[in-house]
Amino acid sequence: MPIKVPANLPARQILEREGVPVIDEDAALRQDIRPLRIAVLNLMPEKIKTETQLARVLGATPLQVEITLLWLTTHAPKTTSAQHISDFYVPWTEVQDQKFDGLIITGAPIEQLPFEDVMYWEELKRIFEWSRTHVHGLFNLCWGAQAALNHFYGIQKYPLPGKAFGVFEHQLLDPTSSLVRGLNDRFPVPVSRHTENHTVDFKAHPHLEVLVTSEDAGVCLVYDPLLNHVHMFNHLEYDSDTIDAEYKRDVANGDAIGVPHNYYPNDDPSQKPINCWRSNGHILYGNWINLIYQTTSYDRTKIGTIADHGANALAGQLKRA
Repeated sequence: MPIKVPANLPARQILEREGVPVIDEDAALRQDIRPLRIAVLNLMPEKIKTETQLARVLGATPLQVEITLLWLTTHAPKTTSAQHISDFYVPWTEVQDQKFDGLIITGAPIEQLPFEDVMYWEELKRIFEWSRTHVHGLFNLCWGAQAALNHFYGIQKYPLPGKAFGVFEHQLLDPTSSLVRGLNDRFPVPVSRHTENHTVDFKAHPHLEVLVTSEDAGVCLVYDPLLNHVHMFNHLEYDSDTIDAEYKRDVANGDAIGVPHNYYPNDDPSQKPINCWRSNGHILYGNWINLIYQTTSYDRTKIGTIADHGANALAGQLKRA
């Protein structure tokens, strides 16, 4: 099934060139299936790139997905035009009475700040609480995952001695989980962060399941069947050149940054990087969308109710189906 995006969203033209099925409102209404409503709280500075990356992996699933782009009321984007925000984003307060099958909360370039020092931390906490009654399942990315774990469980993040940056081999710890069905026992994942979470902190919450980890880059993917949350600390949605752009930006800014691990051929930044994670990204996000589809209510008004919490319990069972 295709993904439904606004007609003039820049990501649409990119996706169409790549062959990702995209439809408009009229075509969507003709399909005899309820689309999954997925909201995206995009906290990344280069919003168009992030929109495109997420739309690409969500649009490759066999279900109709409708994306709603959200922005915060306490933070004005500085690196994306006001016109783009006005055309394609809505303040989350304008949809807080609506129900969504899924919500993706992205990372943000603020991970070295204490959570309480983030200017929009209080608003983000309100969104987390709102999601309990208005969202069936969360997918939290990078800093967004760290923020969610801190809010819901008080789990802390820890500074790394140096930025974890590059493409690292990861290990699949539980191949029975439907979230990682189809992934190899070992597979590469792009990583770009200054902080990490420690597995030992999850032991106080035994239902938090560490599904993917790396000997060099630490915890990667955690599933929370109690709340139906996915916490992904790394970036299978990245474009081939995303890390390249980050590296060249940091070099231009004079930041202390090493050549990304296992990214450029022969560790030579003049060479074009080879994407070795694309299929893994499609598998992970496709599995998440499938899990949402199997457990969310056809009657969207029931999301966040007792019946929906029962569906979350079913999600925990389906993960091993």
